[in-house]
Amino acid sequence: MKIYQSKLGKLSGSSYGELIKNARKIYHNIEKQTKRTPYIKSAYFKNQKIFVNLYFDHLNQKSILDRKRRLKYFECGIDLIKKSHFTPDIRQNPNNKSEKLYRFYGATIDNDLFYVQIKENQRGNKFYMSSFTPGRDIEEKPRK
Repeated sequence: MKIYQSKLGKLSGSSYGELIKNARKIYHNIEKQTKRTPYIKSAYFKNQKIFVNLYFDHLNQKSILDRKRRLKYFECGIDLIKKSHFTPDIRQNPNNKSEKLYRFYGATIDNDLFYVQIKENQRGNKFYMSSFTPGRDIEEKPRK
C-alpha cells in the first residue's frame, strides 16, 4: 500500500456550515472549468474524467458528525485524484456486483491518513464518492 503525500491540509472550519461552505467553493471552481457535469482528470487513470457531482449526494446520506469528518478531506481528495499514480485497492461494490470501487490512500501535509473512494459503473464512468479517515473514530451514540 503506497500512500500519496498531499501538499494540502484539511479544510478549515469547526462547524458543518463552515466546512460545507469551503467545500462548495472548491466544487464551484471545478464546475466553472467544465461545461456540463463537473469533473477532474486523474493521473492514475491516464487523464480520464472523474465526475465529482455524486460526492455531495453520497455525503448527505451520512450523519452530521460523519459529514464533518469527511468534508475536511474533500480538497485533499481532489489533489490525490489529480496527481497520484499509486495503485489503489480495487474491490467489487457489495451493493452492486457490476460496479468496481477504487480506494486510494493519502496523507495530508500534517500526515493525517485518509482514503479516497472512486466508483466505476458498468459503462466505465468514474465518480468521486467519498474521502474519509480509516476506522470509525466517531461512534454514533445508541438511541434510547
